[in-house]
Amino acid sequence: MSAQPARPSRFAPFVLVGALGFTVDATLLTVLVHGFDWSHYTARAVSFAMAVTVTWLCNRHFVFQRSRDPRREFGAYFVTQVVGAVINLGTYALLIEMLPALARVPVIPLAGGGILALLFNYSAASRWVFANPGLDERGGR
Repeated sequence: MSAQPARPSRFAPFVLVGALGFTVDATLLTVLVHGFDWSHYTARAVSFAMAVTVTWLCNRHFVFQRSRDPRREFGAYFVTQVVGAVINLGTYALLIEMLPALARVPVIPLAGGGILALLFNYSAASRWVFANPGLDERGGR
């Protein structure tokens, strides 16, 4: 599997797409919880899935070259986003456990988790999810 080279010109748009995803996630979560009285957890599952879908669409149209197999691409992208979320939360919890004083300034472990997750997500997107642009699932054109 040949990966697209990681170019700095892709990183900034990837971050902007992520910011859009956060906006979609936060807005939908707020509307579902406060506007429709959904449970926080159900609303969060829906808002996360919608944010992942929006960022996948934007990344495949504006940041990376898309493949001929959007189902594989979306599945791979969704998996990387879930792993990224686990990295984010795990780093946050680990930093607080290792340095309990950080619990008083939770934005520091939040930032640490966010940075590691961003780096993982970008690497996975460029090296795995969008690695074979223009190829179908059998490897042909």
